[in-house]
Amino acid sequence: MPAQRHPSGLYALFFTEMWERFSYYGMRALLILFLTGTTSTGGLNIDTRVAGAIYGLYVAGVYLAALPGGWIADRLLGAQRAVWIGGTIIAIGHFTLAVPRQETFFFGLVLIVIGTGLLKPNISTLVGSLYPEGGPRRDAGFTIFYMGINLGAFLGPIICSTLGEKVNWHYGFAAAGVGMVLGLVQFGFSKHLLGNAGRAPDPPSPTHRRDWNLVIVGIAALAITVILALSRVVKLDPVRLAQGAAGVIVGLAILYFAGVFLFGKLSRTEAGRVIVIGILFVASTLFWAGYEQAGSSLNLFAKNYTSRSVESLNLELAAGWFQSVAPLFVITLAPVVAAVWIGLARRGIAPSLPAKFGWGLMFLGGGFLVVSLGAGRALQLGKVGPGWLILTYFLHVLGELLVSPVGLSSVTKLAPARLVGQMMGIWFLGSSLGNLLAGLFAGDVSGDNAAAMPAAFLHVALFASAVGVLLLCCAKPIRRLMPGIQ
Repeated sequence: MPAQRHPSGLYALFFTEMWERFSYYGMRALLILFLTGTTSTGGLNIDTRVAGAIYGLYVAGVYLAALPGGWIADRLLGAQRAVWIGGTIIAIGHFTLAVPRQETFFFGLVLIVIGTGLLKPNISTLVGSLYPEGGPRRDAGFTIFYMGINLGAFLGPIICSTLGEKVNWHYGFAAAGVGMVLGLVQFGFSKHLLGNAGRAPDPPSPTHRRDWNLVIVGIAALAITVILALSRVVKLDPVRLAQGAAGVIVGLAILYFAGVFLFGKLSRTEAGRVIVIGILFVASTLFWAGYEQAGSSLNLFAKNYTSRSVESLNLELAAGWFQSVAPLFVITLAPVVAAVWIGLARRGIAPSLPAKFGWGLMFLGGGFLVVSLGAGRALQLGKVGPGWLILTYFLHVLGELLVSPVGLSSVTKLAPARLVGQMMGIWFLGSSLGNLLAGLFAGDVSGDNAAAMPAAFLHVALFASAVGVLLLCCAKPIRRLMPGIQ
């Protein structure tokens, strides 16, 4: 789509998100490898099952924090200020990871969770606010924005993994912090392009002081919990904690949607649209539970079961470099997909939101079928070539382009205007649950349980494909719940 047809503010948000995702995915490419790495290499030498749970808790926390982050922006800070404060906390968190102590490492993870919770939902909300008319142009705008996400996700693992795996783990974490600082500098110079979009409520709401008191109490409770855990006054079992957190997240989602229906004073049209958000929320959760294996089980598969030697260059690739394969495919394919959506809309044959999600889940299933076959071959014959992972990521990316940017856009279109920040937060709650399940899954099929990989991957393939087919079959009745929304 021609650049002049998009608001200039889109490009300010594009580059800010690019650097934030550089920091996030650069660090994520190292996380489970650092946790399971031997002490002789500077790693923490944590059991794979426990490491998978810690990984799952961290990435789940990043998205779970989006719910209070959206609420704080809606009620107190405004989206622009929330993005700035969140980015600052993220940068501090990454530099804390660079300190070579176990206590500071886990404290750094907590800071990144808090900062990302403020930044992530609100920068997406800002993108939506640039397209008040909605429609396919907003979908195309989100797809371009998504290219910024993936440009950062492509560069981050290459730079951070090179430093982390080849030189020193903590240098890799520091590089992620530098990336976030660059994002803050860029946002500071370009936020004027956003105009009044996402500014703090003026005048403050009647509940302004009460809302700030709630935030202060929440921060104090979190600080006390972190201090008790890091000082080991309270001993935590990461695996049980992750399993319990999954149940809590499911409960929160149910309570939130129930509260919106009971007390949200929804019109009939709004109620139908919120039902659609709920359906897509479930589909998105299942998608991310599979897709986010990239940073956990598939990352370990790259390290332990994939041949990474380039004999002609006498070089062994860092395992984290494979984390850049999927973003590279997104960068390549995203402009094509954006053009396709506009072209199909002009012809009146654009697929509906549930149909896109259905096809996305089926592509995800196809990718897991490939890696299931590759895992079986690796266990029988030894390390396999990188083509198995590359093809898996290609199929997963086709699914991602049908689910993620369209999903973000759908929330801004379907949610009642007064609840859009909260709904964006609840949307990331689904990503939180998916990431948590991905971490638990990785712990169950890696390390001593590696023999379970082929069958486990196959089960994911079959389940994802079945849910995809169900969505395709139900696309028409679901579409009737959202009249006027494409």
